[in-house]
Amino acid sequence: MTGSATRLLLRFNLRRDRLMLLWWVLGAVLLYWSQAVSVEGLYPTQAEFDRAAASMADNVAFIAMAGPARALNTVGGQVAWQASAFGAVVAGLLSMLLVGRHTRAEEESGRDELVRAGAVGRRAPVAAAGLTVLVANVLLGGLIAASLVGYGLAVAGSVSLGLAAALAGLVFGSVALVAAQLTDGTRAMYGITGAVIGASYVLRAVGDVANGALSALSWASPIGWGQAMHAFSGERWWPAFISVAAVIVLLAVALRLFDRRDIGSGLMAARPGPSRAGARLRGSLGLAWRQQRASVAGWAAGLFLTGLAYGAIGDDVKDLLGDSQFAQDVFVQGGGTIVDSFYAVAVVMLALMASGFAVSSAMRPRGEEDAGRLEGLLATGLTRRRWAATYLAVTVAGTVAVVVAAGLGLGLGYQLVTGDGSAVARLLGATLPYVAPVLLLAALTWLAYGLSPRWAGFGWVALTFCVVVSFFGELLQLPDWIVDLSPFSHLALMPAEPLGWGPLLALLAVAAALGVAGTGALERRDVR
Repeated sequence: MTGSATRLLLRFNLRRDRLMLLWWVLGAVLLYWSQAVSVEGLYPTQAEFDRAAASMADNVAFIAMAGPARALNTVGGQVAWQASAFGAVVAGLLSMLLVGRHTRAEEESGRDELVRAGAVGRRAPVAAAGLTVLVANVLLGGLIAASLVGYGLAVAGSVSLGLAAALAGLVFGSVALVAAQLTDGTRAMYGITGAVIGASYVLRAVGDVANGALSALSWASPIGWGQAMHAFSGERWWPAFISVAAVIVLLAVALRLFDRRDIGSGLMAARPGPSRAGARLRGSLGLAWRQQRASVAGWAAGLFLTGLAYGAIGDDVKDLLGDSQFAQDVFVQGGGTIVDSFYAVAVVMLALMASGFAVSSAMRPRGEEDAGRLEGLLATGLTRRRWAATYLAVTVAGTVAVVVAAGLGLGLGYQLVTGDGSAVARLLGATLPYVAPVLLLAALTWLAYGLSPRWAGFGWVALTFCVVVSFFGELLQLPDWIVDLSPFSHLALMPAEPLGWGPLLALLAVAAALGVAGTGALERRDVR
């Protein structure tokens, strides 16, 4: 009965995840395929390609961010370099979410007990979760390879890249299965797996830029194992067996741990916690900050490093962009020098990334409502308006912190390369005004949540629209009224253009009005 139950649960899992898998896999495929398209359009001649590749290969920040520089003067080499590390992270996050959704989340909700009330073997739900991760990663890796082969790249390199992404996803999925046996909550499981993914990225980065013994750290990372397959630069397949061996060992450990624990609990006993809350947790603001402080720190650190990498390009912008019209259209907007124009676009990119934090932070109250914790809080003397104000305050403060971190990284990176002492203040000053459009997106998300929790996801749709308008609006020849719908279209492209205070203050006013409207809508509807 165990085998048939596993097959039934697998079909059920895949049916539940069909839309989730569709968007994640399409996003991963687009990540790889778009690199090939953009690189080929960016450098019309091989001489420009060679010059840009030499500039990239000498940039330590680029290597730390993407991986070892191999065959960068080829389209395939650029795809492997620019997409492999981030593709492995995407596959790892997808696997982590699938494992959490079909193991710990099922146990927390009580649905796992209902399933086990039937004629189901003890390991059947865990086996179904593992097979779901396997199907997802095979699909992801296969479509990545197929998209690159369809574009015209070499079959061996394309298969190598797809295989590396799939194996990274399977390794991180196996780590998630082990973490699911150790903890008694989905959030703790995500925390452990996310920490492993983050540590793998850092180990690879340190190993790739270090000399001597430290360079071996790349071999301690599942991301490094995939990049060691040398896609499009003399493929070698034996590093794939390291990932396969790691998956086998981790799955054996996960099953062994699963057999030793009770359903609904983890092997690591949950700490009861102190009998009384500390002074910082005695108010709703302290609770809201406690829930989001790790997210604020993670986003700030990530955007600081991203800004540092952009800033480390220094004045070598011309060599990096080449002479193609496509590059000029996308990266050189506004007036001023080509360097200022490039950093003006880099600031917009960083602001759009910071919007990811702002939207997710504005959606955080929905999770509290869905989990039923909001009802308990509102049963005390806490009013809805005060509860909403605390989450809005954390979103605003976190957004400012994330944007400031991005600007500081950009300025420090530029200063480290060029020695220009004024760069930090100049580029930080160019970044700060973008707090306004980022907050406007957060306020729009808040309004959608206030009207109905089901509509909170509209914030991601709005962010996607802003990305398309910001970078492809002119190329797609979008009408002005569509471009003007994006709040990022109304600010001056600093440092290439001078700051206009009117649009900045108007965006802040609209953001404040949307926030007030969202709070009012929340006060008038039922809590579900």
